[in-house]
Amino acid sequence: MKGELSEETLVGAPATAVWSVYRGLELGILVDKLLGHVLGKVLTVYLSGTSGGYMKEIFRIMDDEKRVKETEMIEGGHLDLGFDVYRVRLEIIEKDAESTIIRSTISYELDDTKAELASLVTIKPLQTMAEEVGKYVCGKKSDA
Repeated sequence: MKGELSEETLVGAPATAVWSVYRGLELGILVDKLLGHVLGKVLTVYLSGTSGGYMKEIFRIMDDEKRVKETEMIEGGHLDLGFDVYRVRLEIIEKDAESTIIRSTISYELDDTKAELASLVTIKPLQTMAEEVGKYVCGKKSDA
């Protein structure tokens, strides 16, 4: 069984500024600082709310031109719960000079006999992350 969830979040900041946060380690540092109590420690790669344990990801895509970043879980996390594949794709889409759409997509695969596991997949943490990054970038812009 294959599935996908996707959500678009509009933020009032230029795509280049949003991508500069999303593309590097600043995203992990920022999520740890602003959302560590909600999402768990990103840089130490723990998931709260799922298996509550360790997970490891690899980068499948890091495209600065298209502003796309895709990771795939290779150890722990959702794989320990029974998923065969679990990927997160983040796309930073310029709407206009001062606004950006952050498209967050989770795609997964699991055995048909484990279809009930699909209910564990939620896009909400990525949506919350997009909202907080948007606020952070807007705040940096107003500080400049």
